[in-house]
Amino acid sequence: MTSTDAVLGVDPGLSGAVAVVSADGDLLAVHDMPVLRDGAKGRATVNAPLLAAIIRETGATTAFVEFVGARPGEGAVGAFAFGRCRGVTEGVVAALGVPVAFLTPPTWKRAVGIPPGKDGAKDAARSEAIRRWPAMASKFARVKDDGRAEAALIALAGLRKGTSA
Repeated sequence: MTSTDAVLGVDPGLSGAVAVVSADGDLLAVHDMPVLRDGAKGRATVNAPLLAAIIRETGATTAFVEFVGARPGEGAVGAFAFGRCRGVTEGVVAALGVPVAFLTPPTWKRAVGIPPGKDGAKDAARSEAIRRWPAMASKFARVKDDGRAEAALIALAGLRKGTSA
């Protein structure tokens, strides 16, 4: 794969993923977010060197990342951990020189035909990813593969919207 034919879609977070999509919208690869339990008190954290290796290997020229923030009702520890995931992701992408554009959940969901909202959104993303890329359906088979589906759809939404990074 050359750097001119791939964009990244990133669903940040511990259960997130990184997807690689061609400029034509073909799904080339999808990787679970690299997570290790090496944080304080054995808490899971995104591992920056492993994430950098994944992103570097893709040769992508642009990254589309879900714009996330603290979630309502989330405790301080959870909010901080989620913010750290976003910071590590943004830092790694920037350090590798990959331009990044952020897409809010309603924006990317609308662009790929998923109704905004939380009820059933994870299954809707998996279903849409399987419909769009049937040859890669096994990548989205498990309930916990929603991060993979969302990352792939975020990349596709970025391509469709023509959002420049």
